[in-house]
Amino acid sequence: MFQRILLAVDPTPLPQGSLDTVTTLAQKFDSTVHVLHIATTAPVGTVVMPLEDEKEAQQVLDEALAALRDAGVSAEGELLGEFITEVAPAITAAAERVGADLLVLSPHHRSTFAAWFNPHVSDAVSHATHVPVLLLPETDEA
Repeated sequence: MFQRILLAVDPTPLPQGSLDTVTTLAQKFDSTVHVLHIATTAPVGTVVMPLEDEKEAQQVLDEALAALRDAGVSAEGELLGEFITEVAPAITAAAERVGADLLVLSPHHRSTFAAWFNPHVSDAVSHATHVPVLLLPETDEA
């Protein structure tokens, strides 16, 4: 059913429950997981500033890949950077590029006021893609 799962991770720690869910799905369907991390940038005047150090970005990706591979899941990774300010279109394009048939995100909850000015990446992705999107909780609950 799900042969290629795209897991988009960000700089915040990936909740263990989210990683467990992706691992379980990948094991059940013998899927390959494509882990995507985007090191975003922001325009500041005439300069584009990275919002995350390249070494830190690679570490985020490597940790997710290691956890999946340690569980016996086939996993590959991709780090995107260099002038990416719009995360949702980059995730949507990656899902199409790798032929994902499931896209997994951990949405971050913000106030309604903050979301009005800066919509959730998960909302933008789910409206732009034709790939099923699984939104996992951002925190683990006991």
